Amino acid sequence: MTASGGAPSGGPVLEELERAECLALIRPGGVGRVAFDDGEGPTVIPVNYTLDGEAVVFRTSLEGRLTHSLATAMTGAAVRIAFEVDDIDAERHEGWSVLLRGGGHLLPDHERPPAATVQPWPGGERPVYIRLAPQEISGRHLRPAPA
Repeated sequence: MTASGGAPSGGPVLEELERAECLALIRPGGVGRVAFDDGEGPTVIPVNYTLDGEAVVFRTSLEGRLTHSLATAMTGAAVRIAFEVDDIDAERHEGWSVLLRGGGHLLPDHERPPAATVQPWPGGERPVYIRLAPQEISGRHLRPAPA
């Protein structure tokens, strides 16, 4: 990790995370936010996800805006998306944030993980699997100042 500064008054210190640290933080899966341009401008939606190597996999509906963006792309093409996961303790002024950016694409049936590995919280069908193959992985950790 490399320090990128802290508050001059001895406040929390913001540190850049290495790629391996970022992946370790998000490896358990859970809820993250995917950002993309839906044709009307930037949008961000929460999704349940799992990590497959360094790739993020999540499910969505057939009618979803991201599904539409990916389905209208050229066959085999990826749509540039971003994915963010964080854990913030506002009371203690500490936490971390991880950002992945790269190409998102629809997963064909033979590449999909078992449905149980990605369980969306909302009801309804979520038959579309999307994989983000990150080209960039970065993260930051806000820690208390050393004593």
